[in-house]
Amino acid sequence: MEEAGRNVEVMWLLGRLAPDHKTIADFRKDNGLALRKVCARFVELCREMGLLATASVAIDGSKFKAVNNRDKNFTRAKVERRRAQLGRVWRDI
Repeated sequence: MEEAGRNVEVMWLLGRLAPDHKTIADFRKDNGLALRKVCARFVELCREMGLLATASVAIDGSKFKAVNNRDKNFTRAKVERRRAQLGRVWRDI
């Protein structure tokens, strides 16, 4: 939406129209299947042309509250001390 007011190429392409959020949301809702098909076909073409790697990347948008208190935060030294402690426990068993 913002690009319609500042990007000359987008302004030309849209004929100086600046769609609002509702217009874009309605378009996406009304044309969801077609948009998914276009995106899927675009990815296929990129793969056929060798523009994409074969590795998969997954992006998860989950958000979690961060906890960084002393008990849950491990420095390299703390990990090494814990490994040594576990080594002694296993040796005694």
